[in-house]
Order: sequence, then C-alpha cells, then structure tokens
Amino acid sequence: MINITMEPFIRCDALSVSYGSSYALENVTFHVRRGEFIGIVGPSGSGKTSLLRAITGSVPAARGSVEVQSGTRIGYVPQVESVDWNFPITVAEVLTMTRTHRFWPSITSHERVEMASVLASLGLEGLEHRHIRELSGGQQQRVFVARAMFSKPDVLLLDEPTSGVDVRTRHEILHLLHDLHDSGSTIVLTTHDLNGLASHLPRLVCLNREVIADGPPRETLIPEVLERTYGASLHVLEHGGMPIVLDHDYEATQGSRAATHRLRSAR
Repeated sequence: MINITMEPFIRCDALSVSYGSSYALENVTFHVRRGEFIGIVGPSGSGKTSLLRAITGSVPAARGSVEVQSGTRIGYVPQVESVDWNFPITVAEVLTMTRTHRFWPSITSHERVEMASVLASLGLEGLEHRHIRELSGGQQQRVFVARAMFSKPDVLLLDEPTSGVDVRTRHEILHLLHDLHDSGSTIVLTTHDLNGLASHLPRLVCLNREVIADGPPRETLIPEVLERTYGASLHVLEHGGMPIVLDHDYEATQGSRAATHRLRSAR
C-alpha cells in the first residue's frame, strides 16, 4: 500500500505560462503529494508539456507560482520523438550524464554498480554498451526512465511515455510505471492514451490551457468533461468496471457494421 502524504510538495497556484503573446497555460492550480500517481490528459497544444516544464523550472511562470519543496529531486523523461536517436551514445553514457558535469560522462565504480542495478530493475541488464539507436522502442523508453531513476528522484515526470509505441510496449510501460509506483515513486505523466493508460490511473487531470477536471477516472472520463477538454462530443461506456472512451468515428463505424449486419440478416 502506497502512503500518500497530505501536504503537497509540488504546488502550482494560479499558474500561467506564455510563449511570447500566446498563453499555453492560464490560471492552473495543480498540487502533487508524495506517493501519488497522476495522469494529465488533453489534446495537442493543451499545455501538458508546458506544465511539466514549469515544474522542472525550464520555463518561467508568466503569472502565478510554482513551488517545489526544498531538496526535492525531479526526474524528467521527455517524449521519445524529441530524442536524437542517431547521436553516438551508449545506454551507459545516457545514464551517467546525470551524475557528472564533465563534457563526456564518467562514473565511479560504486556508481557503476548502481547503474547496473537500475538497468536490471527495468529489464535492461547487459545493454550498457549498446548504442541507443540499436534498441527497440520499448527499450529506448525504458532507458530514459532508467536515466531519470539513476538521479534518485523524489518525483518522476514523464511526457507521453506511451507515444509512438506498439500495444505490447504500451502494456510493458504501464506495468513498469505501476511497479515503480508500488515501490514508492511519485509519478506524474502526460498522455493521449485515454483507454490504455489514463483509465488505469488513480487520479487524472483534464487540461486544456486550464484545469477542466481533477479526480479519479470515474469522475473525469465522463462526456461533459471530455467535451470541454477536447472540444468534441465523446461517448463513454463501462467495461469491466472501467470507463472506455469512444469517439464519433468509432461510433459511426460500429453503427455502419450493425446496419450491414441487419441488412444481411433480413435477406
């Protein structure tokens, strides 16, 4: 059982983030408590990445505030698509860059043991000297999770961890994140994957420049909230006690198939 503290150690209060004259976030209040597992969902351009970057301090607040408890270590995993996979670097070097301020990474023998332990815990043992471009999509994502974990973070921020990967890899990443959470990690991630990832999380924040809703999937993955978040009518079914989000394209396809079946049955 994960112990969740009552007092937030990350606080975004009335936060607005702008790029020039364009606002990515407006008046966002979002708090993270130790031990939480939070998903942030919303359409492209809704400010999900900007919120993570504001927490890391890589973008400033135009208005409002971001407060991170003193001494808090943050591990950040970027979108896979943002990484140059042709850069000549090995798995070990990706990790060790978090522990050195030198131009090229080097580590102590003790850190080498730590690195081996982190890689083994993520199913990457034996890949230390493999070039990152030689890895599968799932392995690449795990390497950047390992990189974040190697810095011994108090909270792990992941930007679209299941973007661009196949179904099997998506399931692997989901199980990995649940294992990390069960071991005590605080996790905040952004995702487009409403059914494969978001519906499995204990807390969801629906975001579209502002917070539309914040709560468990049963309270946030509902038609009224989704329409305000995505600007389109979405339908929600329940399957196995979990909400399943359907869009009009899916509904139209299913309706067409049902009509075809009825016509065939009538012949």
